[in-house]
Amino acid sequence: MNKPVQPMSTLSLKLPKADRSIETYRLAASRTFPMRLEGKLNRIAFSAAHVVADPLAECDPWLNSKIDWDRTIAFREHVWDLGLGVAEAMDTAQRGMGMDWPTSLELIQRSVAAAKPRGALVYSGAGTDHLAVEDARTLDDVIHAYEEQIAAIEKVGGRIILMASRALAKLGKSAEDYGRVYDRVLSQCSQPVIIHWLGDMFDPALANYWGTTSLDEAMDIAVDVINRNASKVDGVKVSLLDAQREIDMRRRLKPEVKMYTGDDFNYAELIAGDDKGFSHALLGIFDAIAPAASYALSRLAAGDDKGFHDVLGPTVPLSRHIFKAPTRFYKTGIVFMAYLNGHQDHFTMIGGQESTRSTLHLAELFRLADQAGLLSNPEQATQRMKAILAVRGVEA
Repeated sequence: MNKPVQPMSTLSLKLPKADRSIETYRLAASRTFPMRLEGKLNRIAFSAAHVVADPLAECDPWLNSKIDWDRTIAFREHVWDLGLGVAEAMDTAQRGMGMDWPTSLELIQRSVAAAKPRGALVYSGAGTDHLAVEDARTLDDVIHAYEEQIAAIEKVGGRIILMASRALAKLGKSAEDYGRVYDRVLSQCSQPVIIHWLGDMFDPALANYWGTTSLDEAMDIAVDVINRNASKVDGVKVSLLDAQREIDMRRRLKPEVKMYTGDDFNYAELIAGDDKGFSHALLGIFDAIAPAASYALSRLAAGDDKGFHDVLGPTVPLSRHIFKAPTRFYKTGIVFMAYLNGHQDHFTMIGGQESTRSTLHLAELFRLADQAGLLSNPEQATQRMKAILAVRGVEA
């Protein structure tokens, strides 16, 4: 059970404000969530999990990546303990944004191996990122690239999340082009896959996906491709940050095709659903809020709608902050939360991406995480926040 709210904290620290002043911020009353699933879930929920960099490795962070494999897999075990699945080697793991395909495949191999003994849920991203966009000449190049990654993942016993392709975004000009690629690739998958439609706010290289600048037309094309391949599609993950479009698409899908919300702005209402349906979840923010998400989902399954919203609702302002434009930099906030909550002992990212958000952004993240009860060890989080601020010129 969720532990009772504690008396008002005596912890405080100095945080910068937008007007360049410094405030003494006093932490809110603490809230503790179970670190293992209590009860059952009636939604399938994936956390798109981040990778932990090796801060002591000899490398050039902008050019190559070194992973702390032990901490990276330990984080996945934390997610699985909470009853959530892991969406592996996705954009949250800096896929194509610091982590290349060979490293992604090693991550997938390690994650699938770690999941098997515990019967944990893990699906892994198959894309075309080993094919440089400038080297993609034909749709057959895209098809072959997808086939290569799918074969590698299925060889180690992995399930597939079919990621959006930058090369296809470049070459695909029509519904027929996208249909040709998806029909061919899906026909060869050994088990039903999750199709991932990632908006260009997450990756600008995916602008005009499905071959059109019109989201209405893109929706028509996507729904047609998915419904005619329904036997090969477990579900669809939509990351457009547009709740109504997701609901509209969900209602147009064949009944056997699940909707996995990827809307990090509106996930609480989409997961709760209405009398016409609901969304499952495949979310980057569930990396940062996994204990709260697990507990909220267990309350929903128990019929406690109020408990679900009381826990998950306060996490939404934090998520909207982490995923604010430029949305593609959200990974910095995800890793910062992992640092504050003790899942890693440093704030270092592959690609040097710890530098993509400002001091003010991190300060507001700390406030919102505290107010939502998401700092699992407030004393440790406060000390770590003070250390980061000191490096950035804000004295404790």
